[in-house]
Amino acid sequence: MLYFYKMKLLKRVLLLLLFGLLIFIANIFISTGFFRTIENKFEGEIIKKINLPGVEDIAISRKDSFAIISSTSGRALPSTNKEFGGLYYLDLKNDNYEPILLTDNFKKPFAPHGISMMKIDSIYKILAISHTENSHSIEAFELNGKKLTHQKTLKHTTMVSPNDLKIIDENRFYYTNDHKYTKGLMRLLEDYGGLSVSNVIYFDGENYTEVADGIAYANGINIDEKRNLLFVASPRKFLIKVFKIKGDNSLEFIENIDCKTGVDNIEFDIDGNLWIGAHPDLIHFAEYAKGNKKISPSEIIKINYKGKGDYTIEQIYMEDGTEMSASTVAVTFGNLILAGNVMDKHFLILKRTSN
Repeated sequence: MLYFYKMKLLKRVLLLLLFGLLIFIANIFISTGFFRTIENKFEGEIIKKINLPGVEDIAISRKDSFAIISSTSGRALPSTNKEFGGLYYLDLKNDNYEPILLTDNFKKPFAPHGISMMKIDSIYKILAISHTENSHSIEAFELNGKKLTHQKTLKHTTMVSPNDLKIIDENRFYYTNDHKYTKGLMRLLEDYGGLSVSNVIYFDGENYTEVADGIAYANGINIDEKRNLLFVASPRKFLIKVFKIKGDNSLEFIENIDCKTGVDNIEFDIDGNLWIGAHPDLIHFAEYAKGNKKISPSEIIKINYKGKGDYTIEQIYMEDGTEMSASTVAVTFGNLILAGNVMDKHFLILKRTSN
């Protein structure tokens, strides 16, 4: 009798475990956009495909009409990388759109990822996250005209898996870590289980301080300076997280914006709207990054954020990856959109027919 009771109990436990596993797997597919329909959409045209690989991030100067481009061939997800990538200058006043390599004299391994740029007096300060040979750093440069000079290399134990950054001034900046764990089961849970453990770090010129945590794959970061707001992309949860920057540069969480897509880098247009390159299907993207899929869908969204609970989200661009796979960034310049990606062999310049 006891034997049959134990067997019955064991069956119930196994059924519960199986049911829990099925729910877990179903949640992965639902929460990563696996069932989303990908429909090509854009009110405009592609005016140029520029043969430059892995244009993961783009920074723009509208005042001086140029863009700085982060390019690394062969990169998928940040990992071991021994190659030399580069930063490129793109003159937006000339419709030839020919990138000029700026880092040809930078003679150490360099695989740029997220970048940020600020004009200080007549010189532009540029920071670039670099992933090389299982090592992470932030490389600081100064741009004078079209001459780029390397200033210093920053490394710290808080740079576990840096993704993107935002300059505040000559010495200070914020940056995101997209993972807390670098390998093993916990890394797997971060990627597929949506474990919310990544963070945002603030550097005051001397000290590195965690100012936000509990984020699932903290990615793009940017600041609305007029309203003193900081935005962080959480692609694994399909969220843009909104923070108030306090007087000591710590962050006060305001709200999450549910974007229903895997949001990546965040840029602003001249009206203060957020423009975001995104991955509508993260499972498809993961397979593409591993080399198991030839293409991956791209999406660009625009967010008009007026205040807490008061915002609109507009889909600007979507396609299945035939034109460009795995979009990461969208930067506007007039009616142009510069669209970059994770590891495609080219990036796009789009022209909108309507605003």
